[in-house]
Amino acid sequence: MPSTSITEEKAALRRAVRARLSAMSPEEREESDGILFRRFLALPGVAAADRVLLFYGMGAEPDTARLIPALLDMGKQVLLPRCLPGHGLEARRVTEKSVLIRHRYGMLEPGEDCPVVPREEIELILVPGLCFDRLGYRLGQGGGYYDRYLAGYRGTTVGLCRREVLQEHVPREAHDSRVELLVTDE
Repeated sequence: MPSTSITEEKAALRRAVRARLSAMSPEEREESDGILFRRFLALPGVAAADRVLLFYGMGAEPDTARLIPALLDMGKQVLLPRCLPGHGLEARRVTEKSVLIRHRYGMLEPGEDCPVVPREEIELILVPGLCFDRLGYRLGQGGGYYDRYLAGYRGTTVGLCRREVLQEHVPREAHDSRVELLVTDE
């Protein structure tokens, strides 16, 4: 069970980060996305990976849908997460023609017609986060989906973080995972 003080710290940081991200103009977000995506696509791990699991950005998160055609053009298999009952995730392969369905939390996810790809076959996962610290620890939306999915994962994990919400320290608990590589727009 999480300690109340860490739970409260995380909730306060989520509120502050959401406010900062909401204050960004669409032009600022688009400029930030461009920098983040160029840097992400230039990573050696992206070049080496055959299968890349993205997250589908929503709200003020980076608009990662823009990465799908770029990765497909590079010959990558692009995967998106699908939420499962009990706070689980599975990765499903998508193409430019895949139909995405709106989940009850608001994000788009692959439909049943998209094939499932086992986690151990994924070389690189782009991990979402409201914010990250310089050590790669992240603060997510609070559901724990990715912490559970990443437990025991052996491939490369990458986070994208806007400079406006890059933290010196993110409150964390033993189950909180960190990304191996952090891409910023600094």
